[in-house]
Amino acid sequence: MVFMIDLDDLKYDDNGLIAAISQDFKTGEVLMIAYMNREAIENTIKTGHGHYWSRSRQEQWKKGESSGHVQIVHDIRIDCDMDAILLQVEQIGGACHTGFRSCFYRTIEGDIVGEKVFEPDEVY
Repeated sequence: MVFMIDLDDLKYDDNGLIAAISQDFKTGEVLMIAYMNREAIENTIKTGHGHYWSRSRQEQWKKGESSGHVQIVHDIRIDCDMDAILLQVEQIGGACHTGFRSCFYRTIEGDIVGEKVFEPDEVY
């Protein structure tokens, strides 16, 4: 028997969005946080690739669609309050649009601690 959480039971914000954290499925490294609407969640489930909602552009986007830095989804988890999603992914290339493997590449002091994997001008 296959059981799936009803997407209507997720706790979306007033804009119909839910926070989505992507994490490397092998290492546990947190790669990025973005937002998803119901359609992005459905497309992620259907395609096995990360889809998100761009709050600035007001449109859905597939991670890596223009850059080739895609996320292959291995597992999708929902937190206990059902107001956040965790995508465990295989990240091809960098997750951050600034060229770093992870968007969390700086300490609070401003020190760069992350790995730069591409120059943004190459793909954006």
